[in-house]
Amino acid sequence: MNVNQLKQSNFLTRHDVGKGMLVTIKGDVFQENVAKSGAPEELRYCIEFEEAEKPMVLNSTNGQIIAGITGSQESTAWAGHKIVLFDDPTVSFGGKLVGGIRVRAPRNQPPKAQPKPEPQPRVPTDEELGDASVPF
Repeated sequence: MNVNQLKQSNFLTRHDVGKGMLVTIKGDVFQENVAKSGAPEELRYCIEFEEAEKPMVLNSTNGQIIAGITGSQESTAWAGHKIVLFDDPTVSFGGKLVGGIRVRAPRNQPPKAQPKPEPQPRVPTDEELGDASVPF
């Protein structure tokens, strides 16, 4: 038995995802109480996946990475997108390396580009306007 199995969690852990787990985002982000039994309520944002029984607590870094992968800052648009969850030993918390779950795009799916702003209409020069220009 792996000693990591001794500590049960209602949420995905770095040991659950290992070196890489391809998942499909299911639904929108939701809030869940992550406090231990008997402790005061601690609401955190979570996300669920089609292929996992447990949700993942979503931190700001992973949320921003998912937004880049999906091409949307709105979590309501993330459902159906595939991402890879993996154990990253370089994740730090409180100034200490503790390891944690990170996300990335699947290798065959580059991150979606952010939409380009619409081009602005070109302003004609004074020479192009000719006599129609009014001196100031």
